[in-house]
Amino acid sequence: MKLSKIYDPREMNSYQFVATTGLVMSLVANLIMLLLGKTVDNFNALYVCWIAFFILGTIANFNSKPGDHDHHHHH
Repeated sequence: MKLSKIYDPREMNSYQFVATTGLVMSLVANLIMLLLGKTVDNFNALYVCWIAFFILGTIANFNSKPGDHDHHHHH
């Protein structure tokens, strides 16, 4: 089990990459809302979705064979 598939962007599959980007964007949006004093109902549900997406992507990544090259930066 290669743990680098979880934290190394080069080892991530496209699902993990999208989920990571989504999480970062959500965090940034959350910070901006905090600065503006705004709140959005159920905003935290976004984090749950991104984390679930990332976990599913990680499972798919671990199940993929080294021959299946589905790296997002080769497209």
